[in-house]
Amino acid sequence: MPKRLKELADEATENQVVAQARDFAVKVRDSANQIWLAGLGAFSKAQQEGVKTFEALVEEGEKVQERTKDAADERLADMREKVTGAWDKVGKVFEDPTGAYNKLEKVFEDRVGRALHALNVPTRKDIEVLSKRVHELTAITKKLSEEEETHGHGRAHKAKAAE
Repeated sequence: MPKRLKELADEATENQVVAQARDFAVKVRDSANQIWLAGLGAFSKAQQEGVKTFEALVEEGEKVQERTKDAADERLADMREKVTGAWDKVGKVFEDPTGAYNKLEKVFEDRVGRALHALNVPTRKDIEVLSKRVHELTAITKKLSEEEETHGHGRAHKAKAAE
C-alpha cells in the first residue's frame, strides 16, 4: 500500500503541475491579449487625438516663431543703430580728412622715432648738428691750410728742418 500511495501522490503532483502549467499559459495568453488590446486602444486614441495634437503643435510653433521674430527684429534694430553710429564717425573723419590723417601721421612718427631711438639710430636733429659741426671744422681746416701755405711750407717742412 505504501507503494500505491506514492504512485497516487506522484500522479497528484503531476496533475497539479499540468494544471498549474495550464493556468500559467492561460494567464500569459490573457496578459498578451490585454497588451494587444491596450496597443490597439492607444493607436485608436492617437488617431482621434492626432488632429487635436497636430493643431496644438502648430499653434505652439506659431507662438515660438513670433517670439523669435520679435527677438530677431530687436537685435536687427540694435545692429542698425550701431552701424549708423559707426558710419557717422566715418563721415566725420571724411569731413576733416587732414585732421585725422595728421593725427595718424603724428602717432606713426612718434612710434618710429621711439623705435629708432631704441636702436641708437641718430635723429634728423642729430644729423643736422653733426653736419653743421663738419662744416665748421671744414672751414677751420681750410683756413689753417691757407695760413700755413702763406706763412710757410707747413709743419712737415718745419719738422724736417728741425732734424
